[in-house]
Formats: sequence, structure tokens, C-alpha cells
Amino acid sequence: MIRVLIVEDEPLIAAAHRDYLGRIGCFDVVGAVTTAQEALRTARTHVVDLVLLDLGLPDARGTDLASALSGVRPAPDIIAITAQRDLQTVRDAMSRGVLLYLLKPFTFAAFREKIEQYLRYREALAGDTDAVSQRDVDRALAQLRAVDLRGSAKGSAPQTEDAVRRAVRDSVDGLTASEVARALGSSRVTAWRYLERLSDDGVLDRDSQYGSAGRPQVRYRWRRR
Repeated sequence: MIRVLIVEDEPLIAAAHRDYLGRIGCFDVVGAVTTAQEALRTARTHVVDLVLLDLGLPDARGTDLASALSGVRPAPDIIAITAQRDLQTVRDAMSRGVLLYLLKPFTFAAFREKIEQYLRYREALAGDTDAVSQRDVDRALAQLRAVDLRGSAKGSAPQTEDAVRRAVRDSVDGLTASEVARALGSSRVTAWRYLERLSDDGVLDRDSQYGSAGRPQVRYRWRRR
């Protein structure tokens, strides 16, 4: 699970972040705070992998908080989700370690695209050793630069999509992204991307289930017509 801290002073937007992450299904929200002070305290007392950061906070500039978070060990990754769109703020944010930038207002599709980019970035740097090659670094950075202006996921392979369709259609109780990944021999991120696309197209239904720890797990079921 990827541990996420939501830093957002608008309750409805913070709730949307939490709901959207729940639909994706591989994130654990460790906290949702409204100020920079609370964000730093949480990041120092919990292991946080990713911060969803509003840059317009009541007690500090979000870019200053991004700089402060870089001093936390281990330092979390940051995705800015903000209404601030002036060029200087964007440049300042990126120079202080913000990986991705999503403008408000946003749809689930736009949110998902940023999360997909981030997951592919993490996947490109995943490995069993502490060292990475130049190719690994280039591949990871390419994921952060890759944007589908049409709003759809990249890298679609018809044969893979057909295999995902068959796997879910032939299942009795539906499948999670992890189960589809094991069946196909692919990564969970790849399976999740195809499952989400098929769900958006009306082929599959999403069913969010909560386990004993309260973490949602999304199960995809074939939509019966």
C-alpha cells in the first residue's frame, strides 16, 4: 500500500481525494490535514510515501511546505493539487520537488491520469537493489513527462485488453487488479489501468469492499446485460 497524506483545507475536496484514492484501491490515507503545521507534524510521526498538496494553505505557502517536506526522512513524493496557475508558482513548486501538478477544478479522469503517471514512475524505479541504471532513471522521468491530452491511458494493447476482459468475464465473483495481474503475469499497475478503462467504457462494474482494517479493495465484475 502507498501511504498518502492529504493536505487540503477544503473538506469537500479532501473528501474527493480520499474517495478517488479508494476507487483506485492501492492507497492508504494516513491523514487529512488543513494546515502546513499539521502536515509537517504528521509527516514526521508517520511514514508517508505521497503527499497530495494544496498550495493555498491558511498558515504557509504550499511551496514552502514542499521544501520543508524534502527534509523529512524518508522524504515523501509530492503531487500539487491546486487552483494556483500562475507561471511563477508552477516553476517554484517544481523546483521544490513537486513531481506532478493538477489544476482545480478536476475530474476523476484527470485525477486518475496523474495517479497513473505517478504509479508508473514508482514502478520504473522499483527493484530489488538500491542502485538504478541510467535507463531506469530515464524511464521513470519519462513517465512524469508523459501526458495523454485526450485524457485516456497510453500504451493500450488489444491483446492485453482482451485477456483482461476474459479473465474478469470468466470469474465467478469478479477480480481485483492484483488477481488480474497474477493471471496475466503483468504488474498490478498495468492490470489496474486496463480494468479502469473497461469500467469507464461500461464493460465492468466496480465494487469497493472494505476489509477488517478499513482499507477499500476494488473488485471488478463483468457487467451483465
